[in-house]
Amino acid sequence: MIGFDEALALIVQTAQRLPARTCAAQDAAGAVLAEDSVSGEDLPPFDNSAMDGFALRIGTQVLAAGAEWDVAGAQAAGDAQVQASTGAWEIMTGAPLPEGLDAVVPVEQVDVMAQDAHGRPVRIRTTAEVHPGQHVRLRGEDVRSGAHILKAGTRLDAPQLMLLAALGIAKVNVASTPQVAILNTGRELVDAPTQALASGEIRNSNGPYLTQRVRDAGAQVAHRETVTDAPAAFLAALERALSAGADVVLSTGAVSMGRYDFVPDALRSIGATLHFHKVRIRPGKPLLFATLPGGQLYFGLPGNPVSSAVGLRFFVEPALRVMLGLPPERPLRVPLAATFKKRAALRFHLKGSLEINPHGQLQARVLAGQESFRIAPLAEANCWIVIEDTDAAIAGSAVKVYGLGHWLPPQWDEVVT
Repeated sequence: MIGFDEALALIVQTAQRLPARTCAAQDAAGAVLAEDSVSGEDLPPFDNSAMDGFALRIGTQVLAAGAEWDVAGAQAAGDAQVQASTGAWEIMTGAPLPEGLDAVVPVEQVDVMAQDAHGRPVRIRTTAEVHPGQHVRLRGEDVRSGAHILKAGTRLDAPQLMLLAALGIAKVNVASTPQVAILNTGRELVDAPTQALASGEIRNSNGPYLTQRVRDAGAQVAHRETVTDAPAAFLAALERALSAGADVVLSTGAVSMGRYDFVPDALRSIGATLHFHKVRIRPGKPLLFATLPGGQLYFGLPGNPVSSAVGLRFFVEPALRVMLGLPPERPLRVPLAATFKKRAALRFHLKGSLEINPHGQLQARVLAGQESFRIAPLAEANCWIVIEDTDAAIAGSAVKVYGLGHWLPPQWDEVVT
């Protein structure tokens, strides 16, 4: 049995970054940039108006209210930029600022003194001071051509896709998506939700949970299967998982010390390298980590639901971060709301609630029902609370707080305790 830090170091050293692939930016949602993205354009691409109003030339001095101007023309969004020599120009939001003009007065700060036969203003008077450069968006004010706009390791979500689209970046190089296989072992498992349970049977809850969490972590489920406790059936399922292209294989169950816990010996029989089996943590102590003969990573997670959830969150997800080219995760440090009594000198991973106390401060509360078989408290949790083996778990002491997934930040409750 080894410590958490040693186990995690072995995983991070063994996992390898996946090769990059090129994809259309519009199809890259959820992908991770494999290299910095560089702008080839200025944003905005030209000086333009931030307001509906009138463009003026005032230079470096503040223009007092009450100035009158003849209106020489009009600019709407989509019009080509024009040269302006005299007067004011009626202008719409986003329209190119006529060359020679340098400020915009909003329409609500103008009195129209005269109109033409079509109702268009031909002379105006300002009703407020006009300051140099006001309400003008300058070319390149947001992004300069040649600027590194997104760093390697950035996940591409809606704001990043907006930026790429605004700059006309059609393709990006992103990390390949890790392919994960999930094998749930146990002749007692029932997958069909409508099937009546026979004596001794239970429903397979690990399969759906791990499937969704793997997707949440930025990977793809290449294969999922429920197998019996027979080693031959397990190895056949493992071969199917590898044939489906899995880079990582997760199994649940059959890694403890019972008569039917066959996974370690089955892996040895095919030449796998077992890096560790059992970690000084709770829950999830029997966790196994190995490398298969083809180089694929193998995680044997315990069968209890919360134990498998901890194994995925704190061992598999760090490996996926390496494969995606992401840096190590950094937790929050938050005071405990109440003392937690540790029953052993182990690193505890606890179902938790990140809350706001009556003073408006964050605090982390350990939920009731920490046993590894209890799923209902996990459904109520909005974070994981980690108490190290050496931590004093008394009220007010700072503990590590992680999101439910590495891309799912902790969310505090609206309830004030």
